[in-house]
Amino acid sequence: MKPENRKRLRKVEGLPPTRGRSGRDRMGGLDRPGSSRQLSERGVIVSNAVTVTKERPPRKKLTARRLKNLILNVLKNPFNMVVLVSLIVLFCLIVIPLLTMIKSTFTLAQGELRRVDGKVGDFTLYYWQYMLMSNMSKAVLWEPLLHSFVCGFFTTLISVPLGSVLAWLMIRTDLPGKKVLGILITVPYMIPSWTKAIAWLAVFRTPTSGANGFLTGMGIPIPDWLAYGPTAIVLCMSMHYYAFSYIQVSGALRSINSELEEMGEIQGANKAQILRYITLPLILPSVLSALVMTVSKSIGTYGVAANLGNRIGYYTLATRMRVYIDQGPRGVGYAMSIVLVGLAALILMSNQRAIGVRKSYATVGGKGGRSTLMPLGAAKKPMMAFLAIFLFLAMVMPFFVLIMETFQITTGAGYGPENLTLYNWIGEAGEAEKYTNYAGIFRNPEFFSALWNTVRLTIITSLITAFCGQFLGYISSRGRGKWYGNLTEQLVFVPYLMSGVAFSTMYFSMFSVPHFGGLIPSLYGTFTLIVLTSVVKHFPFASRSGTANMLSISVELEEAADIAGASFWKRMATIIVPLAKNGFISGLMLVFISIAKELDLIIIMMTPTTRTMSYLAFTYSQEGYAQMSDAISVCVLLFILFCYIFANKVAGADIGKSW
Repeated sequence: MKPENRKRLRKVEGLPPTRGRSGRDRMGGLDRPGSSRQLSERGVIVSNAVTVTKERPPRKKLTARRLKNLILNVLKNPFNMVVLVSLIVLFCLIVIPLLTMIKSTFTLAQGELRRVDGKVGDFTLYYWQYMLMSNMSKAVLWEPLLHSFVCGFFTTLISVPLGSVLAWLMIRTDLPGKKVLGILITVPYMIPSWTKAIAWLAVFRTPTSGANGFLTGMGIPIPDWLAYGPTAIVLCMSMHYYAFSYIQVSGALRSINSELEEMGEIQGANKAQILRYITLPLILPSVLSALVMTVSKSIGTYGVAANLGNRIGYYTLATRMRVYIDQGPRGVGYAMSIVLVGLAALILMSNQRAIGVRKSYATVGGKGGRSTLMPLGAAKKPMMAFLAIFLFLAMVMPFFVLIMETFQITTGAGYGPENLTLYNWIGEAGEAEKYTNYAGIFRNPEFFSALWNTVRLTIITSLITAFCGQFLGYISSRGRGKWYGNLTEQLVFVPYLMSGVAFSTMYFSMFSVPHFGGLIPSLYGTFTLIVLTSVVKHFPFASRSGTANMLSISVELEEAADIAGASFWKRMATIIVPLAKNGFISGLMLVFISIAKELDLIIIMMTPTTRTMSYLAFTYSQEGYAQMSDAISVCVLLFILFCYIFANKVAGADIGKSW
C-alpha cells in the first residue's frame, strides 16, 4: 500500500498518525504498538486483511545442561526451596504412613502364625477376609458400621439445622443480647465432646453402670435406652457439633448484602419465602461444608461413643477398631481404619459433586453493601425463650450437675451436708472408705503428671503446627492456580479426611517398628510420637488459618520490597511476619484448644508415662470413679477457658478469625 493511501486509511479509521518506518518495519513489524497487524492474547496475528496463526516454537529438549540450570534455579531461589522442602515433608508425613498402614493389612504378622500358614512378612488376605467374609464379620464390621452411620446421620440431622438457625438468629435478626448469647453459643466448641458425655452420665446415669445419676437419685426412673446407646450418643454429639455449622454459616451470613433480601420483600415475598429462595441458596456452600465436617467427625468419634456405648455393648466402628488395635489382630484394626478413611473420602467427593453442579452466587462485589437486621416482631419472645431453654438444657444444667458431682460422696444421693466432701479434690488415700485406690486429684501424682503432659503437649504442638501452617498457607496463597499450590492444598487436606482414631492408627502402624533399616526409628510409647501425630493431624486447620491470613496480605508489598532489593528472608521478616502476627495467634489458639481437649487422636498411643488429663479422666470414668473423672474434666475445661481468655485479652486472639 502506498504511503499516501496508508495515511488516508488511518484518517478514516480514526487512528493516530505514525512516524516514518523503515522498510523492515513496514514489511516485518508484527507486534509494534500502533501497527495495523497485532498479536492477540491467543497467539494469533490480526491484520486488516488476513488472520495468521503464529506457530509456537518447539519445546526444548531436556539436556543435561538444562536440567542442571533448573536444579540450580530451585536451589538458589529461597521460595522454591521452601516449596520443595514442604512437599517432601508432607509426602513423608502423610503419604508414606498411609501406604505403610495399607501394606500392613496385607502383611502377615507374628500373632497370626497360629491361624495362617506362612511366615512373618508374607502377603496375606487374612485380615480383610476376617473383617469382610468370616463368621465374625457381622460383629467386627457390619454392625459397628451400621451404628456409626446411624449416629452420624442423626447427629448431622440435628446439629446442622440447629447451628444454621442459631447463626441466622444471631446475625440477621434484631434479637437482643447478642454479645452474651454469641459467647454462650460458641463455648461448646471449646468444651471437649467426651466431657459432654461425662456430664450426660452425671445427669442420666442408671445402676446399669454401677451408680446413680442426678435424676435417678431423685427417684425419676431413667430407661437405659436414654442413659446409654445411640440416643445418648446422638444428643451429646449434636450439642457439640452444632458449633461447626454455627461458625461457618454465621461467616457466610455476614458477607450477604441485606439489599438482596429487601428486594424480595419489595416484590411481596414473606419472611419464609425470602429465607427459602434468597438466603438459603446463598449460604448453601457453607451449610454443605458444615454437613461434611459434622458427618466425618461424628462417624469416626471415639470418646462419646466409648463412654455412652461400651457400657451396654453398643460399639461403633471407632470403638471396635480400638479393641483390635489393643488386643489384636492389629491388621484387622488397620483395615477398619482404611474403611473409615474411605467413608470420609466418599462423603467429601459427594459434597464436591453437589457444590459443583449447583448455581453459584457472588455475595461480595465492588459495590458497597449494608446489613439490615430483620425484625422478629411477635416472634422475638418465643425465640428468646427457645434460646434460654436450649442453653439451660445443653450447657448450664449438665455442667452444674457435673461440678456438683465432684463434691459428692455417693452419686445420685443428693446434695445434703452428709453427702458432700472435698475428698475428690484434696483427700488422702484411705481417708474415705469408698476410695481406697486413689487420693484426691490435687494429692494424686498421676494427676500432676497428666497435667504436665497436657501443658507441654498443647504448647509444643500448637507452636509447631501454627508455624508450619503459616508457611503452608503462604505456599497455598502465593501458588494458587499453580501445580505446587494445588498439590500442597491436597496433601495438607488428607488428614482432615481421617477420624482421630484412624489417623493415630496410621502413625501407630508406621512407627511401632523400625523401617528402612532403622532409617525410620520405632517411636512406640514415646512422647515424640504423640507430638508428631498431633502436629500432622492439625495441619488442615493450621494451613487453612494460614491461607486466610496470607490472602489478606497484598502481594504488592512483597513486590515493592523485591524491587528495593530485599531478599526473600528479609521480606518474610519485615513484611509477612509482622502483618501475620494476629492471624498467627488466632490460628495457634485454634490448634491449642483442639489439642488440649483431644482424646480420640491420642488414646491408642497412651502409656503410663505419657497420659494426659483427657485420657486420665476417661480411664477413671471407665473404672467407676465418676467423681474424680468429673473433677479432672472440670480442670480441663478451666484450663482451656483460662488460656483462651488470656490470649484474647493479651494478644487479641479470636478463633472466629481462623475459620
